[in-house]
Amino acid sequence: QVRLMESGGGLVQPGGSLRLSCAAAGTRLSVARMSWFRQTPGKQRELVAQLTASGNTNYADSVKGRFTVSRDNAENTVYLQMNSLKSEDTAVYYCNFKLGEYDFWGHGTQVTVSS
Repeated sequence: QVRLMESGGGLVQPGGSLRLSCAAAGTRLSVARMSWFRQTPGKQRELVAQLTASGNTNYADSVKGRFTVSRDNAENTVYLQMNSLKSEDTAVYYCNFKLGEYDFWGHGTQVTVSS
């Protein structure tokens, strides 16, 4: 059974940084397309960043230049480094594993950007 476990969320002031982690059990993250999504109450979940198995990345326009997605194969963990955080980045952040028909989600981690 595949389990994804996000961590690293919290409260940070505008302009600050956080690093989210998504650790996996039951599979190797390196074989899949890994994505970070975020969701705020009343809104649809939106894509933030993607990292393919081959190492290609894709970012939402709103986070380009501020967020970086990466993967540590030895740790079987995907990261989202978030810099220059803004209040509008406040959301629950989810990681997603997608490989063919396999589509798994973590439980989410709350990020709150506020002074």
